[in-house]
Amino acid sequence: MEIKGLVIQNRKEFVEECFGKDAWQRVLDSLPPGDREVVGDLILAAKWYPFEIGERIDRAIVNVLGGGKESVFEDIGAKSAQRSLLKVHRSFLTRGDPQAFMKKTEIMYKFYYDTGRREYTPTGPTSGIMTTYDAKTFSVSDCLTVIGFHKEALRMCGARTVEVVEEECRAKGGSCCRYRFTWTV
Repeated sequence: MEIKGLVIQNRKEFVEECFGKDAWQRVLDSLPPGDREVVGDLILAAKWYPFEIGERIDRAIVNVLGGGKESVFEDIGAKSAQRSLLKVHRSFLTRGDPQAFMKKTEIMYKFYYDTGRREYTPTGPTSGIMTTYDAKTFSVSDCLTVIGFHKEALRMCGARTVEVVEEECRAKGGSCCRYRFTWTV
């Protein structure tokens, strides 16, 4: 499975913004030499990168900068939503209509991942279930980033008091990754 360079680019921007310009280099320095060569100095947003490199970057961020706390990935997801939904993917943002945004889940997924699929089913006017199926690879950090991204995106659409419960996670032995979203408007 591969991920778009935009995912790695968002992590780099988050690291530099929150931990300083030299922090990204510290993260890269902790990676195996082959990973550093693949990522290089220029991360191309539209290029596909191996998911495993993204996962090793995630572990390095947690270990080098995050004090071992994986919760940093919800923050990365939120910053990613702010950056991408105000720029390159602004057409997905549906201000004033959080449900309309969530209904674009399947299309958005294909911009970030090359295998698997993600579905969204509304369960009420201010709630729904998002499920990821058939991804070849998965990780706790990726799930936390997904949660942070969608919580922030919903806020950007006008939702308030956004809550997410991860009901099932493949990285924790589940058959899929399933998230229950609720919010107020």
